[in-house]
Amino acid sequence: MVRGPRLAGVSRISSSFYADWRVRQGFALSLRDDDDSPPEQLLQAIWQHQRLRRDEFKTLDQVPVRVLHPGFRSVEGGPDFRGAVVRFADEQPRSGDVEVDLKRGGWRSHGHDRNPAFKNVILHVLWEAPANPTSGPPAIAVQKLLDAPLGELSLWLRNDSPEALPEEWRGQCCAPLKELSPERITELLDQAALVRMRGKASQLQARARLVGWDQSLLEGLFRALGYKHNTWPMQQLAELKPRWGGDQVPAENVEARLFGLSGLLPDDLSRSKKAGDDYVKRLWNAWWRERDGFADCLLPRSLWRLHGVRPGNHPQRRLALAARWASGGKLSSKLEQWAAQSIPATRLPSSLLERLKVPSEEFWSWHCTLKSARLKAAQPLLGLARVTDLAVNVVLPWLWARAEKGKISSIQVSIEKRYLDWPAAEDNSLLRLARQRLLGGADKKTLRTAAAQQGLIQIVRDFCEHSNALCDNCRFPEMVREFQSHSRSPAFV
Repeated sequence: MVRGPRLAGVSRISSSFYADWRVRQGFALSLRDDDDSPPEQLLQAIWQHQRLRRDEFKTLDQVPVRVLHPGFRSVEGGPDFRGAVVRFADEQPRSGDVEVDLKRGGWRSHGHDRNPAFKNVILHVLWEAPANPTSGPPAIAVQKLLDAPLGELSLWLRNDSPEALPEEWRGQCCAPLKELSPERITELLDQAALVRMRGKASQLQARARLVGWDQSLLEGLFRALGYKHNTWPMQQLAELKPRWGGDQVPAENVEARLFGLSGLLPDDLSRSKKAGDDYVKRLWNAWWRERDGFADCLLPRSLWRLHGVRPGNHPQRRLALAARWASGGKLSSKLEQWAAQSIPATRLPSSLLERLKVPSEEFWSWHCTLKSARLKAAQPLLGLARVTDLAVNVVLPWLWARAEKGKISSIQVSIEKRYLDWPAAEDNSLLRLARQRLLGGADKKTLRTAAAQQGLIQIVRDFCEHSNALCDNCRFPEMVREFQSHSRSPAFV
């Protein structure tokens, strides 16, 4: 894709056509904090993304609740979420389904109490508590537990659909972007990308209001290291940082605690001597002395999804990296110093890698997991490809949110420029489908920046996921026509 005009000292913080059009056309629900209740779809999205003060969860009977995993959005009928993992008080974690309703009465009025498909529901999520208790599974009311005002959540969540994209494309492809010149395509994708980046920044800022900026950053990085299958167990471990971390805790103890808490520390050593056995023994020697003190927050091993995970992306290896970040000094200061530097676009990934990399370590340089064979060549715990994912999903949005909180517009402009200039990330199935659906099967080299990739994903979220495979009633062509006749935004001149 040819590159369109880029910012030269003019702020992009001003609203863009893409952002304005979404609000004007009702893509973000018009909600006030005093509205009676949100649409059920929005409540489901709030639960899926856990935009809640999770440490305050209690059932209607005042039993403490800890959600270890919110479950996976069901698209086949039955309960709204499958495979959730929940701990009630000091009990062992339970696995089961979660149903989301605006009011408690929905359990009976919708026939859930008579439907065998709902027999495994372990938690009923409600908007508001009922005046009179009724029978049904344990329930929590979340109206007073939102991590941000309802209107703000609607803007962020309404079009960040929790449903996955279709695995196969069926029907005729719709490619309205072909109506635009390459320069205007670049501009539109950049505007959509900034909408996406600011949405991520809003989530990080909301969390920072509750736990502080350093903890918000750490949680974002842990989640990013979990990839799509293990984000929630990684989030759980990050939220426990006040328990396992601290300035006086040795680095090896931090690692042992994380592996012990995660349930991923092997409980048996091989009969035949392996190179990693001594390392695992050291972790166990540090963990067994302390594990009784963490008995109330141990994660079940079943919480992790390990099937099909590449060895280099295994949670054990990612936890080793996370442990070193958590015990290696104040990472936020390093990133703020990096943001203040003048860095050419081509050196952005390598310069951030310098800030995020950790010292080489004898075991993890040569092993992917705690029980894997020795690698033929040493591998760092963090490489350039993963740095790009961390940059666009966590680091740059977090820095932008900090600058917004401090009302430092010059830093916001600088961060947006880095975001738009960042080289493209690795290709994936979602991007391949998006290119097929919107760009007529264009080659991956068409999207030369990470922002172009992120912008395309945002368009899919805003439009494709609210239509069917035949693109019935899709409003994207309408928006393209308006955009085509709209004069170029001053922020992109």
